[in-house]
Amino acid sequence: MPSVLVIDDDTAVQRIFSRIFEGTDVRVLTAGNAAAGVDRVVQCHPDAVILDIMLPDADGLDTFQRIQARDSKVPVIFITAGGTSDTAIEAMKLGAFDYLLKPLDFVRVRELMSQAFQIRRFMNVPVGVGSPGDAVVPDGDHMVGRCLAMQDVYKAIGRVAPQNVTVLIRGESGTGKELIARAIYQHGPRASGRFLAVNCAAIPESLLESELFGHEKGSFTGADSRRIGKFEQCNGGTLFLDEVGDMTPLVQSKLLRVLQEQRFERVGGNETIQTDVRIIAATNRDLEKMVDRSEFRADLYYRLNGFAIKLPPLRERPEDISVLLHHFLRSFNQELGRDVREIAPAALETLIEYRWPGNIRELQSVLKQALLQTTGPVLLAEFLPPEVRAGGRASAASSDHREASSASTLERFVDERLHSGSEDLYSETLALMERAVITRVLRHTGGNQSWAAKILGITRGSLRNKIRLLRISIDQVVTVDEDAEIESDSVEFSTAH
Repeated sequence: MPSVLVIDDDTAVQRIFSRIFEGTDVRVLTAGNAAAGVDRVVQCHPDAVILDIMLPDADGLDTFQRIQARDSKVPVIFITAGGTSDTAIEAMKLGAFDYLLKPLDFVRVRELMSQAFQIRRFMNVPVGVGSPGDAVVPDGDHMVGRCLAMQDVYKAIGRVAPQNVTVLIRGESGTGKELIARAIYQHGPRASGRFLAVNCAAIPESLLESELFGHEKGSFTGADSRRIGKFEQCNGGTLFLDEVGDMTPLVQSKLLRVLQEQRFERVGGNETIQTDVRIIAATNRDLEKMVDRSEFRADLYYRLNGFAIKLPPLRERPEDISVLLHHFLRSFNQELGRDVREIAPAALETLIEYRWPGNIRELQSVLKQALLQTTGPVLLAEFLPPEVRAGGRASAASSDHREASSASTLERFVDERLHSGSEDLYSETLALMERAVITRVLRHTGGNQSWAAKILGITRGSLRNKIRLLRISIDQVVTVDEDAEIESDSVEFSTAH
């Protein structure tokens, strides 16, 4: 349950915040002066602080610095009457989260508090980097996955986190790019500093420049006061730019300068501001193609791509689906008040066969829907959403068709070799069957040779030799040489290593 501490000597303001969050899971704490407020920060560890500029025993800037000395990661939002003050602006330069104007706009308050709670979580909730024997971090978020591709991701985080370099995280929507960014931040040298996140696709292009770099009063219509941007606010910390491929050319140009010189100007301003921010960027777009089409600056791409981490889509890591399902099952049981202890084999098979276009985010949604439908301790296939069941049946039908086709091909092969007078039919047939089995298993594992070797009961080195001898190709598809006696159907996938 998130909590907000309101430090204001005006009891009417305290009641307003209680009314704003009435009926929600937000707990509202109050303090009437600076001394009491600082004490409550130490005792209650709130997730955000609302701080009045003028208090009976101290000014807002002094109180802010005292709060920061005790909890440097708690977002502090100032309240100011009759327009912004120099104190609020100065506090934002030192790391305050934002400010609110009186009279309070309830919609704006809820919006800002939601952002503050999210940032607090980003900075404080630990992200565990998985390992083959430990995929769970108590009281935190964690990346779950034991396939080779995810092991490579964990190693990449360990290599780049201590370095003060720009990181570009690539991957489809829903693969967990934000978790990777948080893990890099938390395991890096700036973990005691701020971590702020900006979704470049969620902010209108006309406002993104101001959000990042700030603006001066009167710089555009509606700019009725100076605003401190994220680059200035995050000085000494880490800024996560999500969906960086959605930036306009103007913002791309200003971002390039920050990466090169760590300097910028606010919108409508002439003062050059020096900053020290580490950039972690993420995108689900093909930046190389965007560069070719002149939609993204090539020089900015090279700057962002200082160290790249590629997150595999869920369909390329089927061996992790069972682990992910049981991990989320434990947490969702608690969240939804359920006691589902296991997933029926038919349901698990359907979930593994499904293609997961929405990746892990879709898997979480599907599992929650299924748990709400489940009436006993076992999650059955009938409780899965119709589109998932249909997808699983389509995959199973396709598999059955391929197996039937392979059987008829085997019969034809034997007939042909009999008519040709073969004197080595046994070994020829064994080679044909071996090729078909290995191709089918590789298709099932998405090209993961370690997993395929485990299923086949042979060593990885032996599997590699057979792949070479049987002329099986693993690139974008699993196929056999066109001169071989039998060809497998092509199945798209990217190799795991």
